[in-house]
Amino acid sequence: MSMDVSASVAIIEAVNISKSFGPVPVLFSVSMDVRPGEVHALIGENGAGKSTLMKILSGFHDPTSGQIRLDGKQTPLPPNGAAEQLGIVLIHQELNLAEQMTVEENVFLGREIRTNGFLDRAAMRAEVQKYLDEIGLDILPTDRISKLTIAQKQMVEIVKAVSRKARILIMDEPTAVLTEEETEVFFRQVRKLKESGVGIVFVSHKLNEVKAIADRVTILRDGQWIDTRPSRDLTPDTMAQMMVGRELSDLYPPMHEADVDAQKVLEVRNLTAPGVDNVSFDLRKGEILGFSGLVGSGRTAVFEAICGLSPMESGEVLLFGKDVSNMSVAEARDAGLAYLTKDRKEKGLLLDKRMRPNLTLFALPKFVRNLTIDRNAEEDALKRAIRRFDVRSRDADITVGKLSGGNQQKLLLAKVMECDPKIVIIDEPTRGIDVGTKQQIYHFIAALAAEGVSVVVISSEMPEIIGTCHRVVVMREGHITGILTGDHINENEIMRYAAGLKREELH
Repeated sequence: MSMDVSASVAIIEAVNISKSFGPVPVLFSVSMDVRPGEVHALIGENGAGKSTLMKILSGFHDPTSGQIRLDGKQTPLPPNGAAEQLGIVLIHQELNLAEQMTVEENVFLGREIRTNGFLDRAAMRAEVQKYLDEIGLDILPTDRISKLTIAQKQMVEIVKAVSRKARILIMDEPTAVLTEEETEVFFRQVRKLKESGVGIVFVSHKLNEVKAIADRVTILRDGQWIDTRPSRDLTPDTMAQMMVGRELSDLYPPMHEADVDAQKVLEVRNLTAPGVDNVSFDLRKGEILGFSGLVGSGRTAVFEAICGLSPMESGEVLLFGKDVSNMSVAEARDAGLAYLTKDRKEKGLLLDKRMRPNLTLFALPKFVRNLTIDRNAEEDALKRAIRRFDVRSRDADITVGKLSGGNQQKLLLAKVMECDPKIVIIDEPTRGIDVGTKQQIYHFIAALAAEGVSVVVISSEMPEIIGTCHRVVVMREGHITGILTGDHINENEIMRYAAGLKREELH
């Protein structure tokens, strides 16, 4: 039985919160509250101020002005995570777990149970097992975090929060890397927390999920509060419009007809590699080719083998008619083939470095003069990239880890384009970024194709595959099950091939 949220007094309330970092204001008199037993979604474009507000609500930042009220009383929150003692727990987007420790060690890290001065492992194990049973998580307290799936790690974060008697749980993009099935399991746990009276702040760019799980929605834009409404009064489309302040009917650019007689720039024949079995397809000049399928279907594995990131076992790869099977990453780059990783934080960018070295690293030979790096040429390239890809930051010397997710993705795209590739493979082009930046990236992709660059889009998001691609390759369990064109590129058809309900004989 869910509680009457509207009649509840707020557990936590942000009142007229403003925040500046030095001379730069990022929040302007924003107010929101969270009540017992509700999911309150916080949405906005990258750079709208969501992360800053979350960190103020959890005590990691102090507001420049305004106040935080806890149970109706003004309460300065203790810093550096100590607000957990008041029942306010923030689960970061990058999960805060010690990978080489066990589940029970992570749950009790820093507050271990001791008996007569010794760790009471039996008591901790029993306590953790109780929580695992309560949320229906089929793992052991003794399992190492490194052995768990992303979804299981996300659940361990919830167990940590519950064990700390969380009253307010603030979750930053908790479903960004979960499959649909994992997300549904996750939402079941969120609903259980609601029923127990926990107030939840849910930050997400997935507006369909916001509609499905949230009771109320607060929209921020450019650091300002736009509105707070019951989710029943909003559709994903109206949320998107309020986030960006404009119509998004042109989210996907007009699709130009692909030239079916254009030159084949990439031909893959009977490719077998780790996670891939006997895959064949081709790509034409100026074409946008989609790769769809369920997570684990082998989409990424195909291109890791083609680009030299994993070994080919057999088969043939032709680039502009030339056999380039088993080439290295550098050879692929020099041949005009560039791969944009889906993991921009771990594999795509150096988060502790500035934008300039990140931009030029992949194309570094281009900037070497007489055995030294031409810094002026690098600076000119950065200025061009910032203009072309609309990379937004308060300071050009900022470290890349401080950029929003959307601006990191645009910088990653700029980095790959700096070596003038003829073929660009973009893996999960819009994961974890807002709808306004998605629109920009879709238009960049269309512009590249119009210039004659061939683009491969690997995506778990069916609408973006349907909205951007001329042809769609569907994979399942390492095999291609179908290659779709025209009116066959629709959700029903793609899902039937992805689920194994339908299969083409491919020659």
